[in-house]
Amino acid sequence: MNEEYLAYVHENAPKTKQLKTLIPAFLVGGTICSIGQIVSDLLKMWTSLDKEGIGAATSVILIFLGSLFTGLGLYDRLGRIAGGGSIVPITGFANSIVSPAMEFNQEGVIFGISAKMFVIAGPIIVLGVSASVVVGLIYMIFL
Repeated sequence: MNEEYLAYVHENAPKTKQLKTLIPAFLVGGTICSIGQIVSDLLKMWTSLDKEGIGAATSVILIFLGSLFTGLGLYDRLGRIAGGGSIVPITGFANSIVSPAMEFNQEGVIFGISAKMFVIAGPIIVLGVSASVVVGLIYMIFL
């Protein structure tokens, strides 16, 4: 029974055109990362920030741009074209926070924006913090 079902699913599932989706994802993701590198290089030339400061400032600028493009409705269009290439960089993380906040804006600041802002990104943040605590404890105990 299970083998019949798997054969049915394999036969009737829509076929993805991997090359057609791979190329835009690669190009858009690479372009976003290249923009980040350009921002980093410009900050290195124009400011007296150290390496960590440049990294933090670059992240803030990319998060701002991702949030701005989400607010203007451009990031969702880009995501339809690029797929995973637009969600992997830090701008995709910004999009995952701003998009639900915009969607639930009509429900008010508390029950709309504040309650729903981290619907997508919240589990990722919790997992990251939890993993950091575990690794930190292991490091502290054994090293």
